Amino acid sequence: MTSRPPDRLSIRRRPAGLPLMRQWWGKLLFMHWPVAPSALRPLVPPQLSIDTYEGQAWVGVVPFKMWGVRPYFTPPVPGLNSFLELNVRTYVHHRGVPGVWFLSLDIDNPVAKWGGRQFYYLPYHTAEMSFGQEGRGVSFHSQRTSPDAPAAAFDARWTFGEQLPEAEPDTLEFFLTERYCLYSAAREQLYRCRVFHEPWPLRAAEVSAYDSTMLAAAGLAEPAGAPLLHYAEELKVDIWPLLRVERDTREHMFETAGASESLG
Repeated sequence: MTSRPPDRLSIRRRPAGLPLMRQWWGKLLFMHWPVAPSALRPLVPPQLSIDTYEGQAWVGVVPFKMWGVRPYFTPPVPGLNSFLELNVRTYVHHRGVPGVWFLSLDIDNPVAKWGGRQFYYLPYHTAEMSFGQEGRGVSFHSQRTSPDAPAAAFDARWTFGEQLPEAEPDTLEFFLTERYCLYSAAREQLYRCRVFHEPWPLRAAEVSAYDSTMLAAAGLAEPAGAPLLHYAEELKVDIWPLLRVERDTREHMFETAGASESLG
C-alpha cells in the first residue's frame, strides 16, 4: 500500500463542528515498549500503515481514570460519568493522518463497554478494576471479566515525579503521546474519530511493581525490558463523532471532521 509520510502537526488543529462528548482523562500512566512492525502487522487492518519512529514501532499499555463523561451539551449522568479504563494500543496512519489503533480496551462499566462497541466499533471488554493513591504513589488493578475475550489481568504500582517539558515535535515523547485521532473498523470499513485537547502535561514516573498479561492477550509477546514511562495528572478532552474514512486526500478530513457522516 502506498503511504504518505505522517503529518503530525495538522491533526492537532481543533476539528470543525461541535464535539459529541466531553471527558476528563487523568491519573494516567503511559507504559511503552518498542516492538517490531512485523509483530503488529497481523493485528492491524491492511488499510492502515504501522506508524514508526526512526523505523521502530511501539506498543502501549495505558491505565487511567475518566470522569466528567457526558454529551457535550448536557450535564453528566450519575453512575455513567466516571470509569476506570485500561487500553492496549499501537500507532498507525492512513494516507499520512496519524492516530491510535486499540488492540483492546478494558473498562469497569458494562454500559460504557456497550456504547464504545456500538457507536465507535472499539474492542471494549468489561473488567473488575480498582485504583488507589497515597501522595504521589498510585496503584491500579484490572481483571478482565468479559466471557467473549481472552483472559487478561494487570497490576501495577508507580510513583510520579517532576513536571517534564512539553513534548516537542520530532521527539519520541511527541510521537507516543500527542495523538489526536483514533481508528476503528467494522465490516471491512475503516473509521476515524477526532479528539482535541491541550498538549499532555507529562511528568516523570517510576514503576515499583508490575505484573500483566495484557499484551499476551492481545497477541503480542510480553516484553522483557523496562517500559518507557510518562504520567499525566489530568486533561480535558473533546471527542467528535465517528466518520467513515474517505478514499481520497487527508485534507477532506481536516475540513469536515465533526460535520458529517456521524454514526449513532
